[in-house]
Amino acid sequence: MAESTTIQQPLTGWDKPELDLSNAEWQSSSRGLGDVQIAFVEGFIAMRNSGRPQSPTLIFTPAEWGAFVSGAREGEFDLT
Repeated sequence: MAESTTIQQPLTGWDKPELDLSNAEWQSSSRGLGDVQIAFVEGFIAMRNSGRPQSPTLIFTPAEWGAFVSGAREGEFDLT
């Protein structure tokens, strides 16, 4: 008899929680370059455009954030 395996799918789109970001402590890159800020809120990572903080915020799970950071370090998003 085959064992049943539960595969947990990542949270996507509307499945993500609505976080209260009003008291988030936003951080810029260590060099202060670029327009991206991140905040760690309720076990999730929020990312926004610092030049337009009222614009939508992206919400990542820790696994999604890890994959994003790994890809960035490996040059996955570099312009060719």
